[in-house]
Amino acid sequence: MEERLKAFCDSLLEHGLPGFDLAAYQDGKCIFRYMNGYSDLEKKVKMSGNERYNIYSCSKVITCTAALQLWEKGLFSLEDRLADYMPEFEHMTVKTENGLEKAKHPILIKHLFEMTAGFSYDTASAQLLQCRKDTDGRCPTREVMRYLAKEPLVSEPGDHWVYSLCHDVLAALVEVISGMKFEEYVKQNIFDVLGMDRSTFMLPESEIDTVCPQYLCENGKPNRIDNHIRGFKIGSEYASGGAGCISTVDDYIRFLEGLRTYRLLKPETLELMKTDRLTAHQKSTYGDSLHGYGLGVRCPNGNPEYTDFGWDGAACAFLAIDMENKLSLYFGAHVLSCPAHEMRAAVYPMIREELLRRKG
Repeated sequence: MEERLKAFCDSLLEHGLPGFDLAAYQDGKCIFRYMNGYSDLEKKVKMSGNERYNIYSCSKVITCTAALQLWEKGLFSLEDRLADYMPEFEHMTVKTENGLEKAKHPILIKHLFEMTAGFSYDTASAQLLQCRKDTDGRCPTREVMRYLAKEPLVSEPGDHWVYSLCHDVLAALVEVISGMKFEEYVKQNIFDVLGMDRSTFMLPESEIDTVCPQYLCENGKPNRIDNHIRGFKIGSEYASGGAGCISTVDDYIRFLEGLRTYRLLKPETLELMKTDRLTAHQKSTYGDSLHGYGLGVRCPNGNPEYTDFGWDGAACAFLAIDMENKLSLYFGAHVLSCPAHEMRAAVYPMIREELLRRKG
């Protein structure tokens, strides 16, 4: 496995990836760790394994875990109306072929986890731009939702799977239910518990240089951009549950192992998280025939070749947990719009195949 997997990872460097770091654990032990390329392409700084990345949508699994911890305590039901906790979402409108219409159904909390609430992923909408103006660029997480609620939905709640700001809203819901800032709740109940001391949802501007150089692929070549989260950091006080975490490969593998070993969630909660919830109609807009979608994660859907659950990130990060094979893996990188983005997910089936071969 080792040489074949190394060769595959190295091939990604030919598709616009400046550098990468892959870690795989089985039953709590590191079975594979390999990095190559550069963390700083211009200065030819080789990957060290200590790089701090904007992990973009790999943030989502952390956010859903935080919310499910509160669910375990009985502080809300998945069937509860969102408006019962955040009243601004009481009267929603929906874009239709006939113009704006009043939503026929309420947004339920389960819709936030499932990406079926009907929100868009437009972080530069008129209302969010107004929020930036009104708050002098601060955009506190909870306050942003009062503006987002004024934007029309793109589909009826519960109707379609739409990749969107659902998990950003979920982060604000964590604030409402816990009485804590989202970033503080996650630090206290996830990061501190697991020793993830280089992870945060609220990096001070003074520490932006601690983040690994970030790149954007244009015409197949990586071009260096600034180190800030691009497109999803709505304001200086905004903790994006969907895309705002900064972490390292070592920290994130601690998170995955924390999930796999039930340190963060009870077995029955994790089972619920990784159980496919989409209806046939919702799957028509999901786009992943290899997996279903559970509470914030891609998940098994009966395909025997894919028993993992997880997600990925816009800057080429990828995560997978396979409970059957006691496997967790994380692929760290820091380049947006990279041609290697779709390819790097192949590390999971390659490792799983080798583990099954060893079993005989």
